[in-house]
Formats: sequence, structure tokens, C-alpha cells
Amino acid sequence: MTSAGATSGKARFESAAAVVDADLEHILTAAAEELEILAGKHVLITGGAGFLGYYLVGALIECNRRREPARRTHVTVLDNYVRGVPAWLRLWEEESHLRLLAHDIREPLPEERGHADFIVHAAGIASPTFYREHPIETMDANVGGLRFLLDHCIAVRESTHPVEGFLFFSSSEIYGDPTPDAIPTPETYRGNVSCTGPRACYDESKRYGETLCVNFARQHSLPITIARPFNNYGPGLKITDRRLIPDLARDVLAGRDITLFSDGSATRTFCYSADAIVGYLKVLTRGRAGESYNIGSEGPEISVADLAERISGAARRLFGYGGSIVYAQSAEAEYLVDNPNRRCPLIAKARTDLGFEPLVELDDGLERSLVWYTGNPEGEDA
Repeated sequence: MTSAGATSGKARFESAAAVVDADLEHILTAAAEELEILAGKHVLITGGAGFLGYYLVGALIECNRRREPARRTHVTVLDNYVRGVPAWLRLWEEESHLRLLAHDIREPLPEERGHADFIVHAAGIASPTFYREHPIETMDANVGGLRFLLDHCIAVRESTHPVEGFLFFSSSEIYGDPTPDAIPTPETYRGNVSCTGPRACYDESKRYGETLCVNFARQHSLPITIARPFNNYGPGLKITDRRLIPDLARDVLAGRDITLFSDGSATRTFCYSADAIVGYLKVLTRGRAGESYNIGSEGPEISVADLAERISGAARRLFGYGGSIVYAQSAEAEYLVDNPNRRCPLIAKARTDLGFEPLVELDDGLERSLVWYTGNPEGEDA
């Protein structure tokens, strides 16, 4: 699924459905061995109605459709569904091996959850705009919710259904604003993070979450692994999420100028969601207990201004977008406080240990994302 780049004047994918079909095919191919490990197992996904659940749940459902019933993966999505069950998840409500449970992960786990062979803790608020508005809720999900799940792992350790794999979604935010000598950033970098700034509720709760995971893995010999996502984007990320790429896409689809609320000099690498999900499946099933893995793309590291140019160019090719790029000041007073200047991962550990290698090139991924957003132009605030 290597990319030849966006074609001029015509989208490689003519609809959001075509993008999703191609992405799921990519996941099923690139993570075939990992999905085989999950065959016949029960996977519990907290926050499964969110961005990363879109393709994680979708890939498991699609895989099930190609398997004999006895080998299908049982999937339980645990989410508070505070704004209702998303439309994409409702499409699968009748799937026999999918169960949707409404639950706030800040509360003790519900009895009806059943057993889980594999657990993915993806519940929480990941958009800076929203976690700054809800700092305590953010910390409670990242720490308190995690502790409920870890205690469950201990409780069933000697049972007939011990947990075989546990994945905690941490974040590249745990590195803070890395020093120049730590770019690209390896997992061994200890971070340059404020413990009291406006991002601290997210950064520090993810850091403490990792501390919990490592010590539970060591003290109780539990199969707990940690993923550190680096700027994932693509289908499933709501256009209302208030992160960078959805914001730019929203401007484009509205036919207005793209507005940047910074000078555009900060640099990032971006990892397309289908590639990222392959990485997370590998960490869940093959990662070493107590270890963290960067999941992202090592390049290109580009400025926010360059990203805006690429999105604008893709939109011109796809549907004749005619807007410009303008600069403004955000109405959020703390919009740029503690915002890292650079973010670029070293993924040698995931490559060596797990065979992880992102394949979707940036311009291709941006085009796919824009096509997907044309079919999903609305969404409740994340």
C-alpha cells in the first residue's frame, strides 16, 4: 500500500466509503498475524467510540466477516456515549460478536462486561481544546479509569480467563517540548514537561499512567504494554475535534480561508490512522511487558505552515478549493502555552521489536482524509 502521491485533478478515492474500504484492507493485510492472535478471543476496548476506535473496531468487525463463527473475535466497546452512539458504530450494532456497553470509565467497571482476554484502554479526552476545558475529568480517566482496569487484571490473574494482553494509550505529549538533541525522540527520553501548565492535566496524567503500567507489569507480572501516539490523523477523527488537521479541513469544506492561530513555524510528523492502528495491534499482541513504543512516522517533519499549504493544494486538486492561508490570534488565551516546538518520533524500537513500518505517505493520507471529510462533514464536539 505504498503511495504514489495524490493524482492531479482526480481523487484516487471517489468517496469516503472507498477510503475506508482501502484502509481496512491495508490494516487486515499489514496486521494479519496480530489479528490471528486475536481470533476467538474477547477484546475489551474502552473509549472505543472515539477516533482510534473507528478503525480498531472496524478492522476487527471486517476480520470477523471473513472468518468462521468459532474464530471470530468478540469485541466489547465500553464508552460513556455522552453524545450518543456515533453513526458509524450504529452500523455494526447488529453484529453478533460486538457488544456496546454505556459506562463512564471513571466509575468501577460494570459486572456485565464479562471476561476479557485483551484490554485496550483508549478512553479519555485527547484534544487540547477540550482537555483544557475539562482537566479533572481528563486526569480521572487517564489515572482512575486505568487503575480500575489494572486492578481487574490482578483479580482475574489466577482465573480461567487471565488477561493475555493490555494496551494503554499514552501520548507523545509525555515528552513535552523535547530539547533539540532529543529530536527525533526515542522512548528513553525523559521529557521536558510542565506539571502545572494548561496541558499538564493531560501530559502528567499520561506520564503517571505509564508509571502505573510499568509497576503493575513488574510487580504482578502482567502483560501490560504502552503506546505513545505521534500526531495520528485520518478517518475517524471528527471534523469538530479541534485538532489541527480537522480544523484545516473544516475551513476547506466551508469554502473559507484556512486560518492558522500561530506563526506556523512549529514542526510535526504525522501518522495516518490506518498505519497507526496496525502499530497498536502489534503493541497489544507482541509488545514486551512494561515497555513503551512510539507509534508514528519519522518523516517528513514539516512546519504547520507547510502542512496548511499541502492541505490547500490537495483541496485545489480534489475539488477546486480557492481559499488562501491567513494568520490570526486564537480566542483561547492559553492556546499556544506549552505547545511543543517540534515533535518527531524515533520508531526504531517498534520497527525492530514489532515490525512496525508506516506506509501511507503524507500527501496521500491528507487526500484520503479530505475525501473522508467530504462524506463526514459534521460531528458533535469531541
